[in-house]
Amino acid sequence: MKIAILPGDGIGTEIVHEAVRVLNVLDLKFESDTALVGGAAYEAHGHPLPESTLKLAKEADAILFGAVGDWKYDKLERALRPEQAILGLRKHLGLFANFRPALCYAELTHASSLKPELVAGLDILIIRELTGDIYFGQPRGRRIATDGHFPGAEEAFDTMRYSKPEIERIAHVAFQAARKRSKKVTSVDKANVLETFQFWKDVVTEVHAQYPDVELEHMYVDNAAMQLVRAPKKFDVVVTGNMFGDILSDEAAMLTGSIGMLPSASLDKNGKGLYEPSHGSAPDIAGKGVANPLATMLSAAMMLRFSLDQAGAADRIESAVKAVLAAGLRTPDIWSEGTTKVGTREMGDAVVAAITGKTITTKS
Repeated sequence: MKIAILPGDGIGTEIVHEAVRVLNVLDLKFESDTALVGGAAYEAHGHPLPESTLKLAKEADAILFGAVGDWKYDKLERALRPEQAILGLRKHLGLFANFRPALCYAELTHASSLKPELVAGLDILIIRELTGDIYFGQPRGRRIATDGHFPGAEEAFDTMRYSKPEIERIAHVAFQAARKRSKKVTSVDKANVLETFQFWKDVVTEVHAQYPDVELEHMYVDNAAMQLVRAPKKFDVVVTGNMFGDILSDEAAMLTGSIGMLPSASLDKNGKGLYEPSHGSAPDIAGKGVANPLATMLSAAMMLRFSLDQAGAADRIESAVKAVLAAGLRTPDIWSEGTTKVGTREMGDAVVAAITGKTITTKS
């Protein structure tokens, strides 16, 4: 097994360090190489995704990714901004299916902004199409308008588009995932306004005919956003396009109490994947030792399960995270009265202890 480790920017280096510590105590045989990506790569190589980093990612069996971005790069031309690294990796590696589980641990129901009874037992899987939609559609750019409400004015434009094969393959992923869960898929669209998503709805309906054992419902994205905070447990598997999935998955993350708890996987057609926490680089807390590394550890568990065929090792990480939460340890983002506040390194120490059968302790 070969793992490419791309820590990135901000808290990325801190949380990936703890996840790698966890991997190293699992008695697995793997090799790993680390490379710069995002703003760190721009500083060293003049580009957020250097050829050497892309080459490593292509050669690896899986990629463990931290986070990229920093406000100081916002004035760079778009092609050189740190965020282009993750978009480039998705494109070059064909990572079209993003899995974002939103799971509310029993110990964290109080941390959600919703009432505990609404989120207790929450277990949603959002499947987001990653390589199409408005993020990659062409043409795009800026120009002087020749029509519309203000001819002659400067305008910007992006193109929302999906091909039938793109929709078919993500629909198959969703229905197959639902078969392993509660056999229900909610397809989120905006078919009442957008031609692209009327097409999406039609194609998903066609694919559904091959999965008669799975229930399918269609829901407009605005209603889906409302239902996620009104009755989130009515959802099981949610499948949607790139932009809607970007927004809804972050909304679902906060139902669980903190986006710092949510892992994600981005997979190609063969199961190779890039694994990263759902949160960003958080430059405001970088270097302070307070970032929550659990989402990155859980992303590493997903990597072991989906790409490296090591389900047993994945179970050990997930069980250790639950044990640490049950012991009352919390990073600041999930802390509450009656629990013990710890830092990034201490949380890593605790998870390592849980995996190796040692007593979970803290200096706090």
